[in-house]
Amino acid sequence: MPQARGRAAGGGGGAQAGSADHRPLRRRDHHNHSEPSMKPTRHPTLTADGTAQARPDFGDPTVQPVPASVVEQVDAADVTLSNPKHAVISLGSNLGNRLEILQGAVDALEDTPGLRVKAVSPVYETEPWGVEPGSQPTYFNAVVLIKTTLPPDSLLERGQAIEEAFERVREERWAPRTIDVDILSYQGVVSDDPGLTLPHPRAHQRAFVLAPWLDIDPEAEVPGHGAVAALLSAVGHEGVAPRADLELRLPE
Repeated sequence: MPQARGRAAGGGGGAQAGSADHRPLRRRDHHNHSEPSMKPTRHPTLTADGTAQARPDFGDPTVQPVPASVVEQVDAADVTLSNPKHAVISLGSNLGNRLEILQGAVDALEDTPGLRVKAVSPVYETEPWGVEPGSQPTYFNAVVLIKTTLPPDSLLERGQAIEEAFERVREERWAPRTIDVDILSYQGVVSDDPGLTLPHPRAHQRAFVLAPWLDIDPEAEVPGHGAVAALLSAVGHEGVAPRADLELRLPE
């Protein structure tokens, strides 16, 4: 995205996707949390105003948590806050420690007041989009389901703050980047607002978005375009390879 709305998180190449049966999937309920299979060691801290600051490495795989009183309010959003919305977020990285950066973005989303991460997709590896093959590192991509009381523009701002915290540089459209945080869908809203187009204008065309989205929600639809399963069948799996050896942890 030069902005979160209008950018693809990865790209298409020549890899072949495999069966979804062996891909790790993380989904939240209130009684069972899956154990992490990887332990990233350091992420920037996002303050309440969305700015980033360095923090010591304590071996904690999460972004530094918000105060307990705020956490309780966020937890309560699942059942008590007025009309929480469902949204779908895509993540992509092709610079640095890609898996650790994706995990840090998931954790930063979870640390956002008024937002709960409900499910995290398997990780996919894809070729960069819009550039010569082999000219950039491959992407790691994933999709996250969230429930939030934030309006779309505030969610966009949070995504951009996470990108800035991971030192995302916006130079050219298809340049490599440490992290993309894109809003794919927000409670079925369809909007051509130039500040935030919903759903993401190219989500229905990108296998590296559709494949993890289908894994995480087999009944998902892209508003105005149809079922994710049908869209993925139409575009095919070329350039999208599941990484069953990699796993993102659902925040506790």
